[in-house]
Amino acid sequence: MADILSDEDPEPSDRFPAGPLYVPVRPGPAACAARLFRTPLGDRTAVGFTSRRRLTATLGPDQPWVRLAEPALRALTAPLGVTTVTVDPQLCAPAPALVPAPALAPALAPALLPAPASAVPALWIG
Repeated sequence: MADILSDEDPEPSDRFPAGPLYVPVRPGPAACAARLFRTPLGDRTAVGFTSRRRLTATLGPDQPWVRLAEPALRALTAPLGVTTVTVDPQLCAPAPALVPAPALAPALAPALLPAPASAVPALWIG
């Protein structure tokens, strides 16, 4: 029956295997672990880049990486329930930056300051 598709047939929207990828990792005490990301819809995905330049442009020059073939990356993340591999993502949100607290408006400042010690009732410890 030639009409039945096998598990090996790609979906029309699937890319052909990308070949060796630059896969972002995070170092651990014994080995490296592939970093997992989230899609815009919140699903977990493994990520691979087709060049070191693309990885560096997206995640920065200090991001550690390993080379893995796409099937190996899929096999590595499948036990974690991650079935999607995103190749060369175009957009990556930056990490949140620390922003100094804004100065309080003079009219609001006294209301937000702690009360003087004489105005705070004492606690009874018995």
